[in-house]
This record gives sequence, structure tokens and C-alpha cells, in this order.
Amino acid sequence: MKKVFSSIRDNHDSIFKALLFFITLFIIVYFFPRQVNFKYEYSKGKPWLQETIITPFDFSILKSQEHLKKEIEEVKKENLPIFVFNEDVFEKKGVEFIENFEQKWSEDKKIKKDKGFTFFNLFKKKEEKHLTAKYTLANYGLSVLDYLYTNGIVQLSDDLQWKEEDFQLLVQKKNIAEKRTLDKLFTINSAVDYINSIGKLSSQKSDFIVPLLLDAINHNVFYDKLATEKMLAYELENIVISRGMLQKGQIVIQKGELINEDKFQILSSYQKEFENQHWSNASVNFVLLGQVLLVFVAFLIFFLFLKQYRPEVLQDSTKVTLILFLIIAMIVLTSFVVKWNAKFLYIIPFCFLPIVLKAFFDTRLALFTHLITILIIGFIVPNGFEFVYLQLIAGIVSILTVLQMYKRAHLFVSVIKIVGIYWLTYFALEITHEGSILHINWVNFLYFAGSGVLTLFTYPLIFAFEKVFSLVSDVSLLELSDTNSPLLRKLANQAPGTFQHSLQVANLAEEGIIQIEGNALLTRAGALYHDIGKLKSPMYFIENQSSGLNPHDELEFDESTDIIINHVRNGIEIANEYNLPEELIDFIRTHHGTTTVHYFYKQFISNFPEEEVDIKDFTYPGPKPFSKETAVLMMADSVEAAARSLKKPNADNINDLVENIIGKQIDSGQFVNADITLKEITHIKKLYKKKLVNIHHARVEY
Repeated sequence: MKKVFSSIRDNHDSIFKALLFFITLFIIVYFFPRQVNFKYEYSKGKPWLQETIITPFDFSILKSQEHLKKEIEEVKKENLPIFVFNEDVFEKKGVEFIENFEQKWSEDKKIKKDKGFTFFNLFKKKEEKHLTAKYTLANYGLSVLDYLYTNGIVQLSDDLQWKEEDFQLLVQKKNIAEKRTLDKLFTINSAVDYINSIGKLSSQKSDFIVPLLLDAINHNVFYDKLATEKMLAYELENIVISRGMLQKGQIVIQKGELINEDKFQILSSYQKEFENQHWSNASVNFVLLGQVLLVFVAFLIFFLFLKQYRPEVLQDSTKVTLILFLIIAMIVLTSFVVKWNAKFLYIIPFCFLPIVLKAFFDTRLALFTHLITILIIGFIVPNGFEFVYLQLIAGIVSILTVLQMYKRAHLFVSVIKIVGIYWLTYFALEITHEGSILHINWVNFLYFAGSGVLTLFTYPLIFAFEKVFSLVSDVSLLELSDTNSPLLRKLANQAPGTFQHSLQVANLAEEGIIQIEGNALLTRAGALYHDIGKLKSPMYFIENQSSGLNPHDELEFDESTDIIINHVRNGIEIANEYNLPEELIDFIRTHHGTTTVHYFYKQFISNFPEEEVDIKDFTYPGPKPFSKETAVLMMADSVEAAARSLKKPNADNINDLVENIIGKQIDSGQFVNADITLKEITHIKKLYKKKLVNIHHARVEY
């Protein structure tokens, strides 16, 4: 049991990383769709290159989405608004009309009201025994109202106010609906006009009855929104979604046959029926197993890539966590969008992933991670091949264009290029499929533009990732390289010689790393801070001694050596105090590697020849440089400091000095842990010779 715990303790970092990979795998698989997938990929406008398919079952040929959409629009267009005819309105208004008529007649004639003069007697019983002027005029008024209400006085909704007169609607009367046009119905205004246009009566009779008729006008045809919506729903439900069928044994498509619109719809219908018929509980388990294996293989390849080409990243749990977190985030986001509405897929800023990784790592890692991610997402989204092709092209463009994340303008320019390549590639894919531009979904171009806008948020998110994962990006390196930063200002004030030396080393190292295509910004920042340990005792370093006094003259050789060597340890302490990132502290640790303080070592041997001396006491603790950047800094630091001691810094002397110093570093194995080649070192030596000659050339007095 103790051995087990001991083994776990000794390998806890590797176990943690393996656990991270498996957690990521299961999270991704959890968000995969659980369905049997059709094993063939196909697109309109391309030939069918697989074997001929003969259907083993009957299936209906479904109409295309465009066809169904067109039918739905036609149904909506032909759907007529339903208006209900209310017959009670006429009777109610007729009663009011006769009551008002009798009231006004009795007042005008100054006679008593006739209790038998009612709407029921006049209109219902249609009594004809009274043929007086009063009855005749009242019956005439009722006939006018009867005509208006029989035709209908419609109450128009806001959206029908400005319809043409020939606009059709359904008028429901006693559960029977008939089509009518608007010009066959009265409105309040047209009813008023009709009443005012009565010309059969004398002016006296007209003045008497017209106001009474106008008071009796009201709507009796009303819009029934609920009935209209029910009718529309019924019509939509009864749209036939198929346009025929293929029976068992018939050919779905033959090998080499061009996939036109008709064949594409037949294949889509066959695919849907195939997936439905092959779905079962057993299928779910096999699908799940297949998805686990697919994602496992993808992560296995990614793991092998890191192990082979980026072992330093694989060894860092924080960096691995960041990469896996970004992969999960992109896949989960895509899964949610596809489940919600797949048409919004292209608004997702997929280029966010490679841009963020480029800010923290390198181009190769960013591109490989992006490739693995979109390959996995290709199993989630529709038209996986087109998606992978489109996003791979956009990802490559984003990585190649965002070369300097610390310049905000570069990100804007990069986004414009990304959106442009999205538009161009999508347009090419669509005209390849459709054979024309008539069926291109132009809305997707807006989605791509939206994706570009969202990509701009990469800039602030990089700061968030820096804080959460304690990493450093190009943006932070640029800020740290500012010579007005507090620590560098302190170095300039308290150790001005060291500060000037650091500036010269930064210039040399930056030029050198550019020569071999390394991280120039990281190298410059590391060079500026590599000697900050000298702040603890600046006067013990010759570049800061301006008075001619050397405090080492009063010290033993071993004490002086300790002070010189300890500037590395002191530099690490100061860097931690000022919260410098670990990437910069690596430059402080390694800029002397395991070299020897030869001056004091030789002085000790010369002055104490009889005493035994351990060279380790005069040797820097290391470690040796383990990257191109730290190796280039070591060379720049050594040759710049040595060049200052030359009495005659001509081309020959500088050539010999550079060859001698870097040659000793190679012979002592200072670069064995760095991924730098002898060819690259040769290029750097030539560059340093040229730069040092330019720096130390003699000036003409004038």
C-alpha cells in the first residue's frame, strides 16, 4: 500500500495531466449528439463516388426546406382573415331606431306615444293596416338599416385599413363562411355616406329620419383573430411534406451520378429514414463507444504532438489546462448553438482559439490545436467537410496575420482579413454546390461579419487568461519591456551602468533571435531584466564604478566570487518580489548557465598555489539555457560585457573575442539543453561581430 501511495506521490503531475485529458474527453463526448450517422458525405453539384445504393426499405421522398418554405408562404398568403357576422346588432339597433323615431314624432307632433308602434310590430309582424305617413317613413328607415346590416358593416383591424377594395376575406354567418371582397361590405364611413345620399325623401322627411338612421349605425361584422389563426394552423398542418416515395429494391443513386437538386433531396430523405430505422438502445451504446474512440484518437495525436515537439508545454500543467479549457469551450459552445439553431453556427468566433494560443505559445502549436478542435467539431455540425475546410482556412489566415498581438491595429486588420477569407471561401463552396448564385444564403455573410466582431474581444480576454492561468502574452511582454516600468527605473537610477549594459544586451539579443526566428519580444524583455540582481550590491560590478574605487580590493577572492554569483539568486528574489512572470525569471536563472567566474578563480590560484581549490566554488549554479531565447541571451550578455574591456575594439579583436567566448560556451556544453543548432549559432556570431564593430567603432574628432 505504501508503494502505491509512494508511486502516486512521485508521479502525481503525470497522473494529473492524464486525468485532465480524460475529463476533457468525457466532457466533449457528453455534448456529442446521440444518433446513428449516415456514413456517406455528399453535396449538391458533385458526382456520387461511392457504390450504388439500393434501398432496403420503402421511404417517402421529402420536400426540400426551400420547397416547404415556399408552400408555407403561399398558405400564409392565401389564408383569408375570418370575420363573424353578428345578426343581433340589427335587431338591437332597430329597436333603438323605432323608439327614437316614436319619441321624436310625438314631440314634433305634440301627441302621445303610440304603444303599438314597435320594431316587433313593424318589422317582425310587418303590419300593413297602418299606411299612414308615419308608418311609411318608419318602414323606409328600417329598410335602409336592413340593407346596411344585411350587407354588413365591418370593423376593420389596423392591418386591413389600407387594403385594396378587391381584398378578399371570409365572412362567417350561421356557421357558413363565404368569400367577400372589401367593396361588398360597408364601413361606418361608407354607411354614413349611403344614408346621406338618400334622395327619395323630401327635405322635411330627410331632416327627420337621417339623424335617427345615423344614430342606429354600428359594426355587425367583426374580425375573429382566434378563428383565423386556427384556420392557418390547420392549413399548415395539412401541408404534405413528401412528394412521392421509393419502394424497397429501387435505386436511390448510382455510382458516378451527378447529385442535382432532385437527387440531393432523395439522398437526404433516405438518410433520415436510415437513421430512424437503425436507432435503438443498442445503437446508442455503439454510437457512444465510437464517439469516445474518435475523440480519444484525436487527443492521442495531440498528446504525441506535444510530447514530440512541445515537451516543455506538456510538462507545464497550467499550460495544458489552458489549452484543454479552450478546446472544451469551443466544442461546448458549438454544441449549444447547433442544438438551439444551426443557422447561427457561422457567428461563432472559431478564430478566437488560434489567436489566443498564438498570444501565449507559438504558431505551430496554435495551428495544430485549432486543427484538432475543428476536426472534433466536424462530427457535431452539419456538412462537416465544408465546415472543417472553411474553419481551417480561416484559422491559418488568423495565425499568419496576427503576428504582433501587442499592436491593437494588427488585430483589427487581421479580423478584416479573416472575414474576407470567410466570405470568399463560403461563396466558392456555395457556387460549387448550387451551380449559381441564386440560392446562396446571403444572411450567412452577415453572420461571418458578426463572428469577426466577436473575435475582437480576444484582446481583453487574453488579459483575463493571463490572470487566471498566470501566463504571459506578447501584450504583457511589451508592457514589461517599457523602460519606464518601476523596476527598470530603479535599475537605471541605482545601477546606471548595469541598465545601459542591459539595453545593449537587449538590442543584441533581439537582433540575434530574429535571425533564427525565435520570440523576439520575450528575448528583449528577458534581456532587460537579466541583471536586476545587481541592485542588491551595484558598486561591486565594474560597470557601475565611476569613482575609480573597486570594493573588491578589500575582499577575499571567494567573498568577491559569492557576490558576483549571488546576483543571479538575488535577481530571482527581486523578480518574485515584483511579480515578474516565470518566463522572464528563466532568463535570470540561465544567463550565466554553469560557467566559471574565471577572473577570481585565476586570481585565487595565482595567489594561493599551494591550496586546493574546488572549481565549483567559482561556478554559477545554473541551470544551463534550455531554449533558443535563453541561449541567445547568454551569448549576447557575454560578448557585450567582454567587448567593453577591449582596449582596441577593432574588427579583428572583436572577431577573436566573439569566437573565443562563444566557442568556450559551446565546448563547456552550455547549449546542450537548448534547441539551437550550430548553424544558427554561426549566424548569431556573424551578427554579433557586425553589431559590436558598429557600436565600438572609432569616431573622427571634429
